[in-house]
Amino acid sequence: MTATDARSTTHRGPERPGGQGLDPNQEESGNRAIEFLLATPEGEAWTDFVATHRSGPNGGAYEAWSRRGMVRWTRHHAEAGGYEYRVVEVVGQDPLAAQDYRALNTLQDQLEAAGSDDPGSAFIEPEVTTYPYAYERIAQLFDSPNAPDLVVNPRSFAYGRQPGQHGGLDVVQARAPLVFSGPGVKAGAVVDAEARAVDIAPTIARLLAMPLIDGRDGSGRSSSQRGVPPDVYFKRQDGRVLEAVLDDDTGKPERVYILLLDGQSHMELTHRLETESDSLPHLRSLIGRGTMLQYGSISNFPSITWPSHNAIGTACWSGHHDIVNPTYYLRESKQTVSPQGQQFDSARFLGDEVETLFEAVHRAFGPWDGAMGGAFTASINEPCVRGADHGALERQLVGDREWLKELTRETEVDISPRWADELQRHGHHLIGLTDNRALAQARQLFLDSTHPAPKLVYHEFSLPDGASHDYGPHHPGAREALDETDIRIGRILNLLDDKDLFESTLFVITADHGMAVQNVELNANPARLPERHGMATVTTEPLIYLRDLDIAVGVAHDGRTAQVSVLDNDRDEAGQQDRISGAQIRVIDNKGRQVATSRTDTGGNAGLAIPADLRPDEMTMEVSAEGFNVRHIRLDGTNVAPDLRTVLYGA
Repeated sequence: MTATDARSTTHRGPERPGGQGLDPNQEESGNRAIEFLLATPEGEAWTDFVATHRSGPNGGAYEAWSRRGMVRWTRHHAEAGGYEYRVVEVVGQDPLAAQDYRALNTLQDQLEAAGSDDPGSAFIEPEVTTYPYAYERIAQLFDSPNAPDLVVNPRSFAYGRQPGQHGGLDVVQARAPLVFSGPGVKAGAVVDAEARAVDIAPTIARLLAMPLIDGRDGSGRSSSQRGVPPDVYFKRQDGRVLEAVLDDDTGKPERVYILLLDGQSHMELTHRLETESDSLPHLRSLIGRGTMLQYGSISNFPSITWPSHNAIGTACWSGHHDIVNPTYYLRESKQTVSPQGQQFDSARFLGDEVETLFEAVHRAFGPWDGAMGGAFTASINEPCVRGADHGALERQLVGDREWLKELTRETEVDISPRWADELQRHGHHLIGLTDNRALAQARQLFLDSTHPAPKLVYHEFSLPDGASHDYGPHHPGAREALDETDIRIGRILNLLDDKDLFESTLFVITADHGMAVQNVELNANPARLPERHGMATVTTEPLIYLRDLDIAVGVAHDGRTAQVSVLDNDRDEAGQQDRISGAQIRVIDNKGRQVATSRTDTGGNAGLAIPADLRPDEMTMEVSAEGFNVRHIRLDGTNVAPDLRTVLYGA
């Protein structure tokens, strides 16, 4: 919900402050970084906008800066639950004003927007795209203490060396297909309804008749705190039930099978269904017996694998489940962690304040007892895995390993030789093998009579993503990847039919994000620009963490001396700040003359002899320390920083 009035209620900034966003000690470095990202030649060519939460009077505000203009907005508790958003300032054009979730839904729409007749070079400029739920999707990110100081949104075609890419806020990179098929939903329907990734799990919970609990909604307030009866299905629930897909007259599912087509373009899927009548028979069959969201669903921001998979599986945005990016920085331990980079054993990165579908199913239907009792759940090559009984990426495989290898060999015929022949140099030559091994897991889980049929399966198909990255989302190679995936889905459907389980199973078809065509000639990487201009950052694209100094200065009453303390602006796990020794301090007056120098001692302190005839606001201190951004501060404690309104807009 977005409001533009000026009602005076409390701004709700980051829910769990931990250094994310820009604080007053980062005014200079934050503004300098934004200047490099937007006002340098590469920045102008590559960057769409830069967003942050800036603390300040009345709690601060969220900001998005672009060359088109700037918007500041605040967040407030909504009367009906959740949050609402209010624009408080616009300079030039609000870069996030266009938020239509229906935009650019067809191939023709995208070609017209790009002014191109070639899908492989349909580069869509920011002025003609949209950013669904932009205020919410940006604000949620900064609720996690793992969030950055700045998040960079490249132009939709300006990131990396691969022909296909995702991660951005825009509708093309964020839109994923979404289909519910089976008992409890409308049959043969295409509905125009707003849908987000976080709405999928609550809809599944409703269809499984799971109990409502006194959990927290999207604002972090429990049902009882909001003065209402239990009204959510999860420990925290940012999403809502998609009522538009439901039809109680079609029955109640006994189990749910989520088919996650990683990186599959919604537009490409619907285009093929409409123009290739014989294509994708198994997906077509499921869609025909269920409900398809005409405009798909909108993914997490950043729209990247690990955050987005877990947003689907927890009903929470990444700022609430805490896996904010494939790789991110932990200020308290000064460590960079990469759940997606390590692939395995990443469930430990998921926050304690959320609950996965697996955990909720066990709460509702009982834990699996290791034999035939309780609800048996499975995560197949799926980044959302915590609480699953069978969890491939947590090295928890249920079933005989030799039998699994035999099942794997039986379907190797499905793997196109194209992947080994053409993708070897990209490192994706194993993607067909990976998905075949996942298929073997699925078959074994339903063939094995030593445990119940799974109550919930969350199954990752990685081939569409790998091929769309390496070929581009509209390339024949990407289409062949979807064809091969359809064959695997067919094998699963046939098996469930043979086991008399098909009719009682709800299938959910979706993806973790969309995919946009890239201009690889740009070789663009906007988030690295501040670092490459000499700034001290930890950069994990598209996130930027600034390494800054917390400086306190006091001038003696007689004006002859000043005392300075220099600390690391980030706090450790105990909430303490490191004292910075050896920091170089240089003081200049308002005519540019150096009037004092010093270095901090082991306690991070320094004393200065300064001219008694100069007021503190007439002297500026430059403080530099290895590994940190240089900071300029007047001796009266006020910051010296670029004025972005002047730099970017001449205002």
